[in-house]
Amino acid sequence: MPDALDLSADPIALTAALVDIPSESRDEARIADAVEAALREQAAGFEVIRNGDAVLARTHLGRPSRVLLAGHLDTVPIADNVPSRVDGDHLFGCGTSDMKSGDAVFLHLAATVADPVHDITLVMYDCEEIEASANGLGRIERELPDWLAADVAILGEPSGGYIEAGCQGTLRVVISATGTRAHSARSWLGDNAIHKLGAVLDRLAGYDARIVDIDGCTYREGLSAVRIDGGVAGNVIPDAASVTVNFRFAPDRSPQAALDHVREVFDGLDVTLEQTDVAAGALPGLHHPAAAALVDAADGMVRAKYGWTDVARFAALGIPAVNYGPGDPNLAHKRDERVAVAQITSVTQVLRAYLGG
Repeated sequence: MPDALDLSADPIALTAALVDIPSESRDEARIADAVEAALREQAAGFEVIRNGDAVLARTHLGRPSRVLLAGHLDTVPIADNVPSRVDGDHLFGCGTSDMKSGDAVFLHLAATVADPVHDITLVMYDCEEIEASANGLGRIERELPDWLAADVAILGEPSGGYIEAGCQGTLRVVISATGTRAHSARSWLGDNAIHKLGAVLDRLAGYDARIVDIDGCTYREGLSAVRIDGGVAGNVIPDAASVTVNFRFAPDRSPQAALDHVREVFDGLDVTLEQTDVAAGALPGLHHPAAAALVDAADGMVRAKYGWTDVARFAALGIPAVNYGPGDPNLAHKRDERVAVAQITSVTQVLRAYLGG
């Protein structure tokens, strides 16, 4: 029997119930079973289907607009922080912020907004926290593209109760240096590949990151070393070494423009550069009427999204999308991950007014 979820319960309690169902990436079957069963039993008027470990539901009310509510069911690996616990004004546990509180709000509203002014599509998907190729939303886009049709998409990613518009793009490159191996007692006979990376690190340390304003949202770029690889043994001059660099770029740059910029930063160094991963950003899109109405409902609490999220997938489909959910994004993935319970309540109230008119 699937775990029992009461979608009509207070979203704070529903968040706790979702957190108490472990759902690390690639192990979401149990929580998907529970969500599917609850939607079939409690969300009147919704068509419900299952796709892998994703659960999709939608209304067919003939409304003039459709709002898509999307949230991922998976979490990063548990760090002794399940089951959930309440301490003061916060609910603690893996996924409380990223993003089972957002999921709880969406599921609760699907079951309790009796006469929405928009048709609603609900997409609860798997494998968001790992490599992009495994992302359940990408699979849905390939296999069930009609389910992603909407006038605006809202992702319940943690945003502190602000509408976080658009998102940055992300690019990773591996910068490699080669040399000549030798015994460290005769280092002059070798050519140390690790030493050659010093010039790469110097350029990173002196990098002046761009700040750009788009539609009133301020995006800060960042170029950072995130991994170093090299070395053979304690008495060997290494003949190969590399540094992995991550570029978080504002959404006014295309992936190609971002790569060109990174190449310019390291131009002239005795290294090779290979792109290993890239995902485009998403422009804010707040001028769209459906998005503007959401901004009004949230009393204009809008800011830029610094991390990459799946809003970029909707932007690529021409669908305006925002991040809007309870939780502090700075607490995501931490051992003491938590969410302020008041934010769960306030986000529920804003979206109830938006969906219910």
